[in-house]
Amino acid sequence: MSNAARSAPTRQRIIAAVLHIIGQDGVAAVTNRRIAKEAGVSLGSVTYHFETQHELLRESLLHFVREETRRFTELADRYQGEGIDIAGAASLAGQVAGGIPFGSEHIATFELYVQAGRDERLREAASEAFSAYDRLAVQILTGLGVPDAEAYAATIVALVMGLQLRRLATGSPADDLVDALLLLARGAVSQDAGI
Repeated sequence: MSNAARSAPTRQRIIAAVLHIIGQDGVAAVTNRRIAKEAGVSLGSVTYHFETQHELLRESLLHFVREETRRFTELADRYQGEGIDIAGAASLAGQVAGGIPFGSEHIATFELYVQAGRDERLREAASEAFSAYDRLAVQILTGLGVPDAEAYAATIVALVMGLQLRRLATGSPADDLVDALLLLARGAVSQDAGI
């Protein structure tokens, strides 16, 4: 077994602890001692796996986005073969969004995006995260037959992220997300059709 394979569970526990801490108390609460306690690992394990605080934050953000993108890609792939239409896709997005509880991981990602605004060393990770969401949006829009899906991907991602942030802050239901996605997707199809 390689060192990387042996260290993966500890590394994952550390990342999960970082996301939990950020989601509970913000980025400023992330200390090596608290991470070690939350992850159930030695203090030395934290510094062994992550040399700097920046690396911890970066890897935590990217881990969350990779996992979320993987889940959504699997969902998109499953429904792509079933011939789902725009209304069905928007409804499904609302069900998925409404079914996602805003746990510490989801809160943590918003905190990390804001932190990227303060710390340009995190901007590359944030850019990578949004690129992954953009690629997923292109895949879904293309599967729905939306022409020039690349032109709409960033707008769709911004819309979803903004409405999810609104849901987080206000406790509102996911219905606004469904309505907004339908409006945007139908507008994209109508514009291309010259309607």
